[in-house]
Amino acid sequence: MRTALIGYGLGGAAFHAPFLSTTPGLALTAVVTSNPERRAEVASRYPSAELIGSVDEVWRRADEFDLVVVTTPNRFHAAHARAALEHGLNAVVDKPFAPSAREARELAELAASRGLLLAPFHNRRWDGDFRTAARLVGEGALGRVHRFESRFERWRPEVKEGWKESGDPADLGSIVFDLGTHLVDQAVALFGRPTSVYAEVRTLRAGARAHDDAFLALTHPSGAVSHLWASALAASPGPRFRVLGDRSAYVKHGMDPQEEALKAGEVPGGPGWGEEPEERWGVLGTEPVRTSPGSYQDFYAAVAAGQAPVPVADAVTGLEVVEAAFASARTGSVVPLG
Repeated sequence: MRTALIGYGLGGAAFHAPFLSTTPGLALTAVVTSNPERRAEVASRYPSAELIGSVDEVWRRADEFDLVVVTTPNRFHAAHARAALEHGLNAVVDKPFAPSAREARELAELAASRGLLLAPFHNRRWDGDFRTAARLVGEGALGRVHRFESRFERWRPEVKEGWKESGDPADLGSIVFDLGTHLVDQAVALFGRPTSVYAEVRTLRAGARAHDDAFLALTHPSGAVSHLWASALAASPGPRFRVLGDRSAYVKHGMDPQEEALKAGEVPGGPGWGEEPEERWGVLGTEPVRTSPGSYQDFYAAVAAGQAPVPVADAVTGLEVVEAAFASARTGSVVPLG
């Protein structure tokens, strides 16, 4: 599949280009960026990829591509995805998939009407620690799960300039749209569509304009609850996962190693990729449990096979949860999801 990568910030450079260039069945044909430093990096690292300065050129030359990967700033995700579909191109769309559940549904309907692949990029389903938690839940090792705790907590007390720190609602800079969408997607993947949402969403850092701290509580049809934390002001992060059942518990600290490896320029998918050292394994009860290897490469392997690794319906559900979370935070009430 001849692929045009639209955007080459952290997402394009670390999470997309390395896989587009190494996955059998995919080709990193072109990269869209006008930034001189990023263009130089692409030319050095991916010399066979054409550099394109404007996304409009991709649409004009749509017949030269099969797949578009959208990793532009959040406010452009839905518009670029729609343009790709309207020009007959399959699309992978970074999170957040769209600014609203309504727009996500419209994109899904457009893709279905054109017979095109539309894949939300929720790569955190292939984190090794989440794969381990999902395996233990699926095997019944915890018994009946009654609480799923999941955290993306960081210590970033200084506000940096950029659209992710913007207070303009159109920029979708809230931490709920950023780290929160990963947390919600993992909960949906494990336990299905919630029946209700409660949330506390705050802006804590001096000078911050975007939300930088959030807690979401989701109630699932099974009776299990997902307690999700995302914060830029956590000087002492809690466990990445704490999953409680009526038979045992799984507790895991630390982050999946794939992001740091990709930032360091490592080639994904080779021997030992995504492996964690034993001292970083989580525990089932009191016994260490080997962390399943992280496998972001599996996302693009599915795309190359013409499959959507993450159902669009799950992305729609995730955005419904996000909208309910904002409504709950405004009113202080539990919001049913209908």
